[in-house]
Amino acid sequence: METEASPTVLVVEDETAITDALKYAFELEGFGFESASTGRAGLEAARRLHPSVVVLDVMLPVMSGLDVCRQLRSESDVPIIMLTARGAEADKVAGLELGADDYLTKPFSIRELVARVRAQLRRSARAGSLANTAEVLRGGEIELDVDSHEVRLGGLLVDLRPKEFDLLESLMRRRGRLATRETLIDEVWGPDHFGATKTLDVHIKRLRQKLEPDTRQPRHILTVRGLGYKFVD
Repeated sequence: METEASPTVLVVEDETAITDALKYAFELEGFGFESASTGRAGLEAARRLHPSVVVLDVMLPVMSGLDVCRQLRSESDVPIIMLTARGAEADKVAGLELGADDYLTKPFSIRELVARVRAQLRRSARAGSLANTAEVLRGGEIELDVDSHEVRLGGLLVDLRPKEFDLLESLMRRRGRLATRETLIDEVWGPDHFGATKTLDVHIKRLRQKLEPDTRQPRHILTVRGLGYKFVD
C-alpha cells in the first residue's frame, strides 16, 4: 500500500550553520528537506523539485531573495516564507508586496519556523478543499467563484494570489459586517501565524489595487478604524 509523500521544504540560505540546523529539525519532524546556497540555485531547485514550502533568505549571493520571490511567484503559488535581517522593515514589506506569504526576522526560533511552515501547509490544504465546493459570492461588480477559484470584476477575470483570494472570500462572506483583524488573520493565515498585522495590511492594499477603481477612496473594501475591515456592495 502506497503511503502519502511527506511535504518537502526547500531552504534557500547561504549560511551553512543555519541550513544544517534546519535540515536536522525538519527531518526530525518528518519533512523532506532540500537546500540551495544561492538565489539562482534556489530558483532552479524550486522549478525542479516543486516543494511544498520555500523558506527564502533575503540576502543571497548571485540573485537576491527578493528577486527569487518575484520570479517564483510569477510561476507558482507555492507558499514562501522570507527570512529577513533584524530591523530590515523595508525588506519585509517588499517581500510581502512581491507575494511572500510570511516572514521571520533573524535570529529566529527554529521551532517557530517549523510552526509557520505547518500553518502554511494547512492554509494550502484548506484552499484546495474550498475549491471543491460549488459556490459563487457576489458583491457589486465582483464575483468570487469558490468552485473554480476565480474572481471576476465586471465580468473580467482578475489574477489573485491564493492568500488574496482567501482574504477576499473571508470579507465577502461577511458582506456588510465587520471582519476584525484577528478573525481575518486566523482564517487566512491560521492561528499559528505570528505578528501578522503588517501581512494583512499589505494584502488588503493589493486587493484594493486589483479591485477598486480608486484605492484612495475604496468602494468595496473599507477600513473600520482600529478594528478591521468590511466588504460592502
